[in-house]
Amino acid sequence: MTFVVGITGGIGSGKSAVAERFKALGIKIVDADVASREVVRPGMPALDAIREHFGPQAILPDGNLDRAHLRKVVFADTAERKWLEALLHPQILAYLRAELASAASPYAVLVSPLMFEAGHNRFTNRVLVVDVSEETQLARTMARDNNSEAQVRAIMAAQADRRTRLARAHDVLVNDAGLDALDAQVRALHARYLTLAAESGP
Repeated sequence: MTFVVGITGGIGSGKSAVAERFKALGIKIVDADVASREVVRPGMPALDAIREHFGPQAILPDGNLDRAHLRKVVFADTAERKWLEALLHPQILAYLRAELASAASPYAVLVSPLMFEAGHNRFTNRVLVVDVSEETQLARTMARDNNSEAQVRAIMAAQADRRTRLARAHDVLVNDAGLDALDAQVRALHARYLTLAAESGP
């Protein structure tokens, strides 16, 4: 059984930057966001169900999901968001399970923005929370995605709050001091996880 470290954090916290550094150290990365894209590729049953439920405007002219349109719809309507989650979550879980089982590195990393909300922590031995202030989350996400403050706050509200994440973390990486500090923290965590993975046995 693969030793799995979960990485989570609020939007704009820098989960992807942390995961990239673990990947550079030879660790298999499994990303719930990638899983959520894979299960709605053209030809997949989930995409057909979304088209039927939300209408043709949910699909781009090239046949792919119109993520921006769907995001606006589901974050404005809790019932629609719950319908979409009920459709996609079982398929995402199956994808994550298969990807983690195929890991050949000493341990694997599972990146998920909804680690606790979606129950992805069931796959993990430890959870690392990437933490920044809410002001930093807002500033980074508005700059990166060109979203309004209201939209970013709606996305943040759909995620576990910062205090809840930190209370459930085994490890915390504070990502507010630049790339050199980030590199150093990841290297230290990597050494620790190699030891823990070895101790956990085959």
